[in-house]
Amino acid sequence: MEKVLVTGATGYIGLHCIQQLLDQGYAVNGSVRSPERKDEIYDALKKHNTPTENLKIFTFNLTEDDGWDEGMEGCDYLMHVASPLALANHGEEFFVGPAVSGAKRALKFAKKHNLKKVVLTSSVAAIYETTVLKEYYDESDWSDPNKDTINHYAKSKTLAEMAAWDFVKEENNPFELAVINPALVIGPSLSGDIGESNKAIELVATGKMPVGVPIQFGYVDVRDVAAAHILAMQNPNSNGKRFALSEKDLWYKDVAKILRANGFDKAPKYSVPAWITPLLAVFSKELRFSLPYVGRVRSVRDATNAKDILGWKPRPAEESIIEIAEQIRELGLIK
Repeated sequence: MEKVLVTGATGYIGLHCIQQLLDQGYAVNGSVRSPERKDEIYDALKKHNTPTENLKIFTFNLTEDDGWDEGMEGCDYLMHVASPLALANHGEEFFVGPAVSGAKRALKFAKKHNLKKVVLTSSVAAIYETTVLKEYYDESDWSDPNKDTINHYAKSKTLAEMAAWDFVKEENNPFELAVINPALVIGPSLSGDIGESNKAIELVATGKMPVGVPIQFGYVDVRDVAAAHILAMQNPNSNGKRFALSEKDLWYKDVAKILRANGFDKAPKYSVPAWITPLLAVFSKELRFSLPYVGRVRSVRDATNAKDILGWKPRPAEESIIEIAEQIRELGLIK
């Protein structure tokens, strides 16, 4: 039985990766920063009828070597999912240092333990922040970490991914590497933690965003993101490649329309022009995070590596939006 180490086991994407790996018959080691969260993982998986006898949880983090040997022992593959993500106004040191040092540390131990392949979770944030503004991007595009307007999260994802590719090159390809670059990841959470990215849907479904602001994202379901990680791990044709993931581009007004059509009456009926959005952002940290992208199209819809190489078949974003909105309602977040 092949074994996979998944870092960030309590995370939104990481837990879905673990579930799908276990369901497909892999043994899994997962990492957590806090040992008291181990039961959260087992409880979530059991609730969804996923067997856990081949799952072991280890405690270690991105910034220290302690625990990595134990977690990596006997593994064939690594999915390095863990990385700082928050919409709060944290400084650069919150994002960049742990992301970069964590990626380097994960690959160092992957080499030490002779792993076959590493699949790294990156983001379209490592693609979009080019020095030349444009609307359509693909896997050949790279964000510039020195760009004046790049946010801390995008900088962290860019530098961490660059560090991973540099490591493989400098160490003479000690293992194969593939990278997953998802757009805004949405869809149901396996635990009570809906994650940071689903807050984009929560804002609309709960009415905390009273009007549709002109911000567009690419949307992709978390289950399809996890599936892409596994397909990339399994498929040798993914070696040395990046995979941008997005099922559909939607503006907030589109999301609101989908939700209202499915009974979420607090979703806004009306939209506002771009110039009003900064005024609304005074009252919303989530909107402040997105202000640089107001009115802009930024899309990887023509990036086809995932479909052409992996045979990736994502579900419609509309389904994902409705499912996470229903979970948000079940959690009592819609007042």
